[in-house]
Amino acid sequence: MQARARAVRAQYAALEQERYGREWTPEEIMLGFLGDVGDLAKLVQGKAGVRPRAGLDDALAHELADCLWSVLTLADCYGVDLAAAFDRTMDDLTAHLEGLGHAWPTD
Repeated sequence: MQARARAVRAQYAALEQERYGREWTPEEIMLGFLGDVGDLAKLVQGKAGVRPRAGLDDALAHELADCLWSVLTLADCYGVDLAAAFDRTMDDLTAHLEGLGHAWPTD
């Protein structure tokens, strides 16, 4: 996924260079991500019946993927090994939950 996200980011960077004379900064990418999260929130409301719309499941899948792309892109901007960070974080969360006295499935 990371390689594909980089390739799409490179295409956007070329378009931004053409349109604006420069690539978007990580801060601008983050602002775009915030807009996507807002769109995702509306779709989640739609799944709860609050904001119904046609094509809801496809739109939700698209927006989740769009948000994931932004996270992958931001991780790349800041040199974060997201796979390693994810594993460490899941290990930490699992240890925390086990410390609460619960045995949870690891799948």
